[in-house]
Amino acid sequence: MSAVIGGGRTADTIHPKESLRSSWGLWTFALLVLMLQLSTLSLWIALVCATQSPALERFTFTEPHMGTIARIVLYAPDESSARKAAAKAFARIAELNLVMSDYNPNSELMRLCAKAGGEPVPIGADLYDVLEKSLAFAKLTDGALDITISPVVRLWRRAKRAREMPSEAEIKQALALVDFRNIKLDSQRRTAQLLVMGMLLDLGAIGKGYAADAALAVLRKHGFPRAMVALGGDIAVGDAPPNAKGWKVGIAPLKDPGENPTHYLLVTNAGVSTAGDAEQYAEIAGKRYSHIIDPKTGIGQIGRRSVTVIAPNATMSDALDTAVCVMGLDRGLKLIESLDGVAALCVFETKTKIVTAQSSRFARLLLTD
Repeated sequence: MSAVIGGGRTADTIHPKESLRSSWGLWTFALLVLMLQLSTLSLWIALVCATQSPALERFTFTEPHMGTIARIVLYAPDESSARKAAAKAFARIAELNLVMSDYNPNSELMRLCAKAGGEPVPIGADLYDVLEKSLAFAKLTDGALDITISPVVRLWRRAKRAREMPSEAEIKQALALVDFRNIKLDSQRRTAQLLVMGMLLDLGAIGKGYAADAALAVLRKHGFPRAMVALGGDIAVGDAPPNAKGWKVGIAPLKDPGENPTHYLLVTNAGVSTAGDAEQYAEIAGKRYSHIIDPKTGIGQIGRRSVTVIAPNATMSDALDTAVCVMGLDRGLKLIESLDGVAALCVFETKTKIVTAQSSRFARLLLTD
């Protein structure tokens, strides 16, 4: 940055034959002008220094939330302000867990489920919002994402503990309660109605992404847009870190998530989510069943799968990674290609090999350095 000092006309020309008094007055006037200019320059420099942003440091905070470790990374001028902002973001995640948890019988979600088959129930803004988004993704994916899957999920949770397959009769009975079209929302009254008695909802395929977005919004609100929130396999990122083009996000390999990532992404203001059976699965009678269940068959997926989705927000990436796992490569990638600002990497294990496929936009996000 530069400034021009002394620009413009400051005094008339003085003729050599003018009196000494006139010369003395000229010099006095010139000196006053110079002092004024120097004073103005000092003020300008002081203002520039005062308005420059302080250097930002990286701070990382972790807390247990929603059955996993929540991690917040943000850039702030000092630790005190960073810690206060992170505490507010963690509090928002905890607040949403009390709304969306299907493990807590006192959550707002479970209180709604307790009234399944009855009249419409008034619900809070957060629950209404996540239910509305869930139904939109259910329609978009032709039911591959269906939050009414909970009765079947609970069967498989018991099967995992007992190492015994659910019976066909049990699966059929549970599937009779699975249909997202049996959820009715009323935006005017802000109510939800579950039309069939015994219905249960499970927001596990969208809830963590939704909470990550909400926590990132809290950080933005408090003046920290250069931030990242990670909840298990769901990540929401904001503006790029200082002196960087984006956030570097690694994708773990299919077989061993503990190994170095197979791909690195560079993303800003986006959601990144990975769904698969790396950590959640059941081994029964020599077969490995994923915790991701097809809502149409009621069976946990057989064969290793990993789907990573990058989307404009983590709510969307969380919902779509599960849906693509259920839909399979062809249908799943066709859906991804149809959506603006969305990309995906799919790694599916077949009987003979591991198939890797990616959407056309995925390569643009890869970090090649």
